[in-house]
Amino acid sequence: GLVAALGAVCGRRRRAGEEDFFLASRGMPMWAVSVSVLATSLSAATFVGGPQQAYASDLTYLSSNIGGLLAAAIVAAVFIPVFYRYRVTSVYEYLGRRLGPRSRTSASGMFLIGRVFASGARLFIVSIPFAMVAFGDTSPGMLIVSIVIISTVAAAYTAFGGIRAVIWTDVLQAAVVIGTVGVAWLLLLDKIPHGIPEIVDTLRRGDDGGDKLRIIDLSLDPSRPFTLWTALIGFTLFNVAAFGTDQDLTQRMLTCKNARSGAWSVIVAHVIGLPVVLLFLGMGLLLHVYYQQPDFMAAAAPGYAIDDSRKVFLQFMLAEMPIGLRGLMMAGLFAAAMSSMDSALNAMASSAVVDFYRPRRARRDPATAAARAAELRVSRIAILVAALALASFATVCVFWQRASGETLINFALGVMVFAYAGLLGVFATALLTRRGNDRSAVAALISGFVAVFCLGDPVYGWIAPRLGLETTLAFPWKMTLATLVSVAVCSLGGAAKMKKPGKLNAKGE
Repeated sequence: GLVAALGAVCGRRRRAGEEDFFLASRGMPMWAVSVSVLATSLSAATFVGGPQQAYASDLTYLSSNIGGLLAAAIVAAVFIPVFYRYRVTSVYEYLGRRLGPRSRTSASGMFLIGRVFASGARLFIVSIPFAMVAFGDTSPGMLIVSIVIISTVAAAYTAFGGIRAVIWTDVLQAAVVIGTVGVAWLLLLDKIPHGIPEIVDTLRRGDDGGDKLRIIDLSLDPSRPFTLWTALIGFTLFNVAAFGTDQDLTQRMLTCKNARSGAWSVIVAHVIGLPVVLLFLGMGLLLHVYYQQPDFMAAAAPGYAIDDSRKVFLQFMLAEMPIGLRGLMMAGLFAAAMSSMDSALNAMASSAVVDFYRPRRARRDPATAAARAAELRVSRIAILVAALALASFATVCVFWQRASGETLINFALGVMVFAYAGLLGVFATALLTRRGNDRSAVAALISGFVAVFCLGDPVYGWIAPRLGLETTLAFPWKMTLATLVSVAVCSLGGAAKMKKPGKLNAKGE
């Protein structure tokens, strides 16, 4: 109810002008943008998958934040100042002026495909607890019904309020998400009949003598996704792509008053995000003690087992929490779902309108009030179409994730690499070199996507054993190798004439 009301207020306060619906007239405070970026990057995948990751493994996922902090510094220093200098609404406008118009539309198209993959996977993840609560059943049919309900609600208030509604509702949702997990911590600590020193000691011993509190993994095994080397290389590249080339997250930073505020918003988001991620992972460790250490729990041990680690946090909510707190947990979960869903819908609409619709409209119609009103209608239609696309892919994920056998976190991150590799390769070439043109950019985007596919199990899993290599490759290494391929392909193109910063002309160029 609060989210709907806040979205309605933001919609009524929306000012006239093309920049307001997608950029909030560049008037958002830095702290609100930082919280919004944090809320979106957390998502339901973190709410459900974070505890699962630590419950089934250890704290090595936390090391990926090393790459996040490095990436935030790179994006703040290299990407954000350029985007503000060129006054872009969609980050792919920069590519159009640096490399050519086809690179702009191709990169925007690749973003739309990648965002369908990534946000569709997140939508699927949140449908699991929704189905458990609403229907008491996580069969494919009930998951699909849940997907339809969630996407409809998010599309409704996003279409009405624009990016301003997205950011302010994200702030509210972030507070609910963090608060609910904090309450769950207190309740679980109360149920465990030992103090924190004893809990830490038993976690260090683990089930088989392994340390559940391990953060840094120095292994050179390429199948492990969360090692020091993937954090320094793969996750740095991954996060540069996420915060520098993905309109979903970068759009938020462009709503700040200037480049300095936009740059600080991404840095602050990562700094405050570190303890929040630790909060979710710590929840998974406590749940491991509660469910997997019956000798330690003694008489306080629960009288049932967890057969699916994806549901461990949800099962604790539904079985152990009293009425009221249980509802609060569900509110937190759905807040996490909405905070990632609404931003994806707005970003997909902004990319479709700014990179595809607006240039074509500018050739036919002058920038009149009627034309701006028509663009707003098209923006809202684009949000509804985006919601339909995400719901469709989430339905595919209902069957895909179960067949893959991956944890929810690995699955959600892995599908994003398909688009990120090509996008990062093209942006890196455009920003850091004088190479690249329209043709090579399009080829690089395709090459990055194909390289990720070839490094996956269908192809790599068949070729690798015949070459005496590992049969699996963790997604950070797929990201690294595919990005290198994309940079190499994009650099094959001769230097395009770069257009200086300035406003778009009547043709949208």
